[in-house]
Amino acid sequence: MSQYSLTFLLNEEAELKVLKDLVASLGGVIKKEEKWGEKTLAYPIKKHNSAHYYQWQMEIEKNKILELKKLLNYNEKLIRYLLLAVEK
Repeated sequence: MSQYSLTFLLNEEAELKVLKDLVASLGGVIKKEEKWGEKTLAYPIKKHNSAHYYQWQMEIEKNKILELKKLLNYNEKLIRYLLLAVEK
């Protein structure tokens, strides 16, 4: 399994469970979760002025990353995300 860092902004905290289930359904494991709290955005994104910030350290198979990105793009509650590969 490869390690990744996923930083994302949500407009609703309730959507967090859906994202956890999504990662689990693809065989991924969340190793570390950080909640950075709700912050005001520097400029409106998708008509939102504030968002809940999160960062996860996770492990998932490389061949599942494209599917994960595709599913994250379809989620309307997810304002923005950044998915980075972490080298060991």
